[in-house]
Amino acid sequence: MNEQARAIHEWIQKHEAKGIRMLKRFVQEASTQGNEKNVQAMVVEKLRQLGLEIDIWEPKIRDLKKHEAFVTARSSFRDSPNVVGVWKGSGGGRSLILNGHIDVVPEGDVKLWEDDPFSGKVKDGRLYGRGSTDMKGGNVAMILALEALISLDISLKGDVIFQSVIEEESGGAGTLACIERGYRADAAIIPEPTNMKIFPKQQGSMWFRVVVHGMSAHGGTRYEGVSAIEKAMKVVQHLQEFEKVRNARITDPLYQSIPIPLPINIGKIAGGSWPSSVPDEVTIEGRIGVGPHETLTQVREETATWLQKLSEIDSWFESHPIQLEWFGAHWLPSQMNMEHDLVTILTAQFRDVLGKDPILEASPWGTDGGLLTNVGHTPTIVFGPGQTEMAHFPNEYIELKKVFEAAEILALTILEWCGQSK
Repeated sequence: MNEQARAIHEWIQKHEAKGIRMLKRFVQEASTQGNEKNVQAMVVEKLRQLGLEIDIWEPKIRDLKKHEAFVTARSSFRDSPNVVGVWKGSGGGRSLILNGHIDVVPEGDVKLWEDDPFSGKVKDGRLYGRGSTDMKGGNVAMILALEALISLDISLKGDVIFQSVIEEESGGAGTLACIERGYRADAAIIPEPTNMKIFPKQQGSMWFRVVVHGMSAHGGTRYEGVSAIEKAMKVVQHLQEFEKVRNARITDPLYQSIPIPLPINIGKIAGGSWPSSVPDEVTIEGRIGVGPHETLTQVREETATWLQKLSEIDSWFESHPIQLEWFGAHWLPSQMNMEHDLVTILTAQFRDVLGKDPILEASPWGTDGGLLTNVGHTPTIVFGPGQTEMAHFPNEYIELKKVFEAAEILALTILEWCGQSK
């Protein structure tokens, strides 16, 4: 460890209590969709203390509609501001975006939580609360990395663009708004909860809806009708077979430890109208994974073709074909060349800080990295301190030790990537 790396390490160790207080305050603000402004005000205040150039705005739907990647169920982003802070470099270096979403999913059934879902309680080296792992812990790691470099009077050649964005959990409108506003860089890091693994490749995903038709009849003479529920069971089995076919093609070594690289999840089934009637319609809704090597269009077309084969399984579907539609949120996939310099640098800094090689994998879920890479033309790595298995779970927590380890790795990566100004 050289003198500068040692100084960064010691600064972060010395300011761990400050980092915990910051994360606790962030988590205690329940920044679910439409409620982001209070925690964003805290972010703004911190960026002002660091002396960054600050940009605050509420994205406009009319400006984002022209993008095919845009999705939202909202009519307005009023009181849901994006926040960007720019640390300008002296010139001649590479620029870097540090992107983190400030929105969190709802807490769910509070009876499943041991404490208030937004308590920010610290116990046994963990900080608990909705959003702690996904992904306010990663946001705090980024801020600590920047604060360490600035406090140590280190100047950079390249710009660092810190983004605290809204709406990632609903498809990424906040990051898309940053791209639309002109924020681009030579590369980006998103500290989503990866268990400190490095994800150079990310799967995307889409939501789909399948409507299955039957024929109504009295329950006492059900043999005169056709149950849409029974036909829906065949559709689900057909989709499960489709999942097997798609995953049998995956040979990328970054997926070797992931049981189902590209899952098809059936998340909702609804149908029938009366216990004594044969159901004549069932709706199936789900989520399909999109590989880093695929496009959304390719997967839509392949899914439609596969579902057309239902008529080969059951002739009922010839005269009563299912209806397939794509709705709601979607996330773009992305991939970074494994030889990319940012992969090399981040891997090296991880090794220097933790004394071991990092695990490189492909992500099991979508992130805003797909937008940054494909729309913003900014190659993106996902790497962060949160626990993948705790995201969206009751009693969500983050291990505080990993927040500070990630902060140190990020600080050294920023320094190496952007270059130090003499």
